[in-house]
Amino acid sequence: MRIQALGCSGGIAKGLRTSAMLVDGHILIDAGTGVGELPLEALRRIDHVFLTHAHLDHIAGLPLFVDSAQGRDGRPPVVVHARSETLDALQTHIFNDVIWPDFSRIQGPHGPLLAYRTLVPGQSVSVAGYTIGAINVAHTVPALGFWVSDGVHTFGFSGDTRTNDSLWPALNARAALDALVVEVSFPNEQRRLADAAGHYCPETLGADLQRLDHDPSIWVTAMKPGEEAVIFDQLRASVPRRRLALLHTGQMLSL
Repeated sequence: MRIQALGCSGGIAKGLRTSAMLVDGHILIDAGTGVGELPLEALRRIDHVFLTHAHLDHIAGLPLFVDSAQGRDGRPPVVVHARSETLDALQTHIFNDVIWPDFSRIQGPHGPLLAYRTLVPGQSVSVAGYTIGAINVAHTVPALGFWVSDGVHTFGFSGDTRTNDSLWPALNARAALDALVVEVSFPNEQRRLADAAGHYCPETLGADLQRLDHDPSIWVTAMKPGEEAVIFDQLRASVPRRRLALLHTGQMLSL
């Protein structure tokens, strides 16, 4: 399994792109501004998009991606998988023929150019040879984390969340966990803001990591631009025995 971090920052600036993870070229987890890092031919190979939630930094690239993916050589529609609340937000506020065309109504050679599939927490689906499980997490809007397995290797993706009681049991229930991509957005000095905004800071993530039974490689994502070094140093101090690394735009993880 190859996972490419197209975007993994909590904001944008030169070299920084927001949440988008590409799994073996065909599955996209989140569709933030990082989607724009792919060449056109790579965009057109993506068949499935799994969204954690509806916030802009996780969906900003989706409308333009769907538009660019029209020339998919007769392939079926791009399928967007997400909670019902996320899909409702997309249809009401984005693909509404005002902000952007409703591609679920525009016909290509094999039907609509865009299709929606509702996910509920606890559900798992099989696509393109992978099983992807949806996990309820605690954010300011309804949100999901995911686990992704190819039958041999498994990685987890927290999406945006603060301290919660659902992510860690779901990951512990997997037979193994090779890698975990987890958010930590604010430094400890801004813990009150992190809590209010539905995000981890190093001390809250460090406490929750004590509940993880597995010992995966842990890749840290979604840090606010300019705060990366401080946040990462604080996290290392909080969980010195965990295998931590900063995730960078364009980085490839091989499992």
